[in-house]
Amino acid sequence: MKVDKELLKGSTTMLILKLLDGGDMYGYLMTKELERRSDNTFTLKEGTLYPILHSLESNQMIQAYWENTESARKRKYYTITKGGKKLLLEKEKEWAHYADAIRKVLGGATIEHICI
Repeated sequence: MKVDKELLKGSTTMLILKLLDGGDMYGYLMTKELERRSDNTFTLKEGTLYPILHSLESNQMIQAYWENTESARKRKYYTITKGGKKLLLEKEKEWAHYADAIRKVLGGATIEHICI
């Protein structure tokens, strides 16, 4: 099922922070891991991902560092900060509240009921 990209907009920061909460990653790895975990429901293009990363970095929610790879190229890795972990917790609570409100409006409908 294809999901409207507008639904993803409000949750990208939370999703990126959640990925980094599990360990340091570089941009391309984040996009692939997000696709894998969401069964290809969520895809982020570079033009979407990197502005979010830069914003999170400038707000000190994440930090970046360079690391050499086996191919002698350097990769920019990102790691979540204490402030980023706090923001992630706030975003997760916000998302849970939002999802609960949506379920209430839909009358407790499950995906099976909606698709029938």
